[in-house]
Amino acid sequence: MKNLALILLLLIGAACSQQNLSPTETAKIVVESFYNKDNQKLKKYTTVESYESFMAIQDIMTTNTSGKSNFKILQEKVDGDIAWVQFSTSYEEKPETFKLIKENERWKVAEKGLREKGPF
Repeated sequence: MKNLALILLLLIGAACSQQNLSPTETAKIVVESFYNKDNQKLKKYTTVESYESFMAIQDIMTTNTSGKSNFKILQEKVDGDIAWVQFSTSYEEKPETFKLIKENERWKVAEKGLREKGPF
């Protein structure tokens, strides 16, 4: 019985740790799942609107990409339930910036509002 309780606690701990990813970790997952066409994972870490936008451009953007992303964080700013992550990858020449929001205690990549500017 003790072993069963221990296993249950370990499983709960593992499940909770998956939900508490940082904005940077979430951004990396989104980039890699987008370019690897792991759309189930992409959907999990993006808002509905953002997921639809990614799906609209995925085939165009991923045609000539392969290999590791070489994801590198350049800047991160967290302000309450909103975060901004600027990063570079081997897939794009220029750095990119994601806006993330906290939704159900999980960071998700979201769409920037019209005329909304990030902090960097």
